[in-house]
Amino acid sequence: MTTILVILVITIILFVWGKFPPDVVALMSMLSLYLTGILDITETLIGFSNSTVIMIAALFIIGEGLSRTGWTALAGQRFVKWAKSSVPRLLVIVTLGSSLLSGFVSNTGTVAALLPVTVTAAWNAGTLPSKLLMPVAFGSNTGGLLTLTGTPPNIIASNALVENGFEGFSFFEFGLIGLPLLLISILYFRYVGYRLLPSHTTKNKPMALDQEMHKWIENYSIGDNIYRLRIRSMSQLINTKVGDWDFEDVHNVSLMRLKRRHPNPLQGIHQFVELPALETEMRYHDIITVKGTAADVDKLILKFSLGVLPWKPEKDLLKKELINQEVGLAEMIITPKSVFVGKTLPLGHYLKQAGVQLLAASRHNRPLSGKIKIEAGDAFIIRGQWENIEALTSMYDNLVISGSPEALSKNVDELTPRSYIALGTLVLMIVLLVFKILPGAIAALACAGIMMLTGCVPISKAYKGISWTSVVMIAAMIPMGLALQKTGVAQLAANGLVEALGSIHPTALLAGIFLLTTTFSQTINNSATAVLMAPIAIMASTTLGVSPKPFMIAVAISASTAFLTPVGTTTNAMVLSSGGYNFMDYVKVGGPLLLLFFIATLILVPAIWSF
Repeated sequence: MTTILVILVITIILFVWGKFPPDVVALMSMLSLYLTGILDITETLIGFSNSTVIMIAALFIIGEGLSRTGWTALAGQRFVKWAKSSVPRLLVIVTLGSSLLSGFVSNTGTVAALLPVTVTAAWNAGTLPSKLLMPVAFGSNTGGLLTLTGTPPNIIASNALVENGFEGFSFFEFGLIGLPLLLISILYFRYVGYRLLPSHTTKNKPMALDQEMHKWIENYSIGDNIYRLRIRSMSQLINTKVGDWDFEDVHNVSLMRLKRRHPNPLQGIHQFVELPALETEMRYHDIITVKGTAADVDKLILKFSLGVLPWKPEKDLLKKELINQEVGLAEMIITPKSVFVGKTLPLGHYLKQAGVQLLAASRHNRPLSGKIKIEAGDAFIIRGQWENIEALTSMYDNLVISGSPEALSKNVDELTPRSYIALGTLVLMIVLLVFKILPGAIAALACAGIMMLTGCVPISKAYKGISWTSVVMIAAMIPMGLALQKTGVAQLAANGLVEALGSIHPTALLAGIFLLTTTFSQTINNSATAVLMAPIAIMASTTLGVSPKPFMIAVAISASTAFLTPVGTTTNAMVLSSGGYNFMDYVKVGGPLLLLFFIATLILVPAIWSF
């Protein structure tokens, strides 16, 4: 027993110290439990086969799918719009949003979905993610108290009552205490917690796509020589393929985009071909976006009987015309040893091997036009599939891609069919979890698989979307909870507390159960904590001859108050690295909130569920 206490104390000290990454500390703690003989090999590694850990990894992939298909960028902008440039108001919005969602979806699922949204919204609002992410995690824990299925401790408490011959809780009965606690959380973060939240600078700042686009449009004169043409009924392009005409070599004009319009709405909806391929077939009434000199475009219009659509290439219009979830822009710099040095290429030229287009060029900060003899130091704006842009440097040596195409792609707020697939996948996961059609881990894995198979998350990028620090730390800390139960430390502490307070007053016992449960919940999984405390609470209440319901409510509440450590709940761990938090940040911010929950529980629970 002494050994496990020493390991626990050292683990907590190392977490507080912050000298080593939290996942490394957790792994050292796990290994210590095995080397000291407290756990065998199966028990030591049990966390890495735990369904919760697997579910969390899958949820990160689902969150990545929502991010890559535009939902996080769109939601982040909406959050900022609703907040009207007020960071405290934004804090209330994300806290309330995470609370309400977690009442019906798992806390981890809620945080996985809102984490990238919140990071984007924070930077867009001119604040740091560390000012918003901890309220999202704490809000999800609080929101779990709104319904019976909001969090596992609720179900454990209700089932324990039924198993001992008492009436369980109804689906929304937890809301009687959950709603007041949610209000307390929101008011706390709005007026007190916001001042306590740290200002940690992190490296997860999203690329400001609008700013980058506007800068490129201005510096490279991207809007010059871009025209929109309509294929009229007498055009010989109708029902032919792009490759039949060799537009670039013969007509000095590059096709950039094709929008299929049907004169009769019943014939179909608008369809976009962002990068027309050689086999792309052109039809009557199609609108094609082309790049070329005015003289060359005029010749094209006359030869193929095309109509000119008037449009003003403003910055926002160009953004919609040039980028979306599949196709984007990036800045490419030519180095002295590049194979392109000395070559003469026209703007609009496609690098067929790479699948990207040279959209615009600049030399010594001055835009270039026409055919360009490339020199070292020339800069180009290139357009192509996001993955093709990212792979460009592996195809051609001595090229520099400025910025991160992958980061830019996540800031496109235009929705595509894949966006709705990603949203549908999230809804499917919610249905599977709410109605318990599949176990949580299986439901999350299945939906993560849908995200990958449908291209919402490229399979090659799936693992990159997982926060492995959080996953490894959670898996490595699960054995600590098992060891505390196996050695009898948890049971011994619980029995002592009941004996000391049970004879004073039911409220004193309620306070003791709350404090002991919340103490365990700071290091032990909340489900394990509830399982441990539920029978003790029922035994104490029946011994005193009072109703067990208030004590079981207290167990459920306090099991979800792991506000003091990053390892207390998976939601705390999930925001750890994204917010740049350290151990003491949780103590500083979570301590006052825990005290408020404690006071509210002692006042409200006996008033709602009498002894």
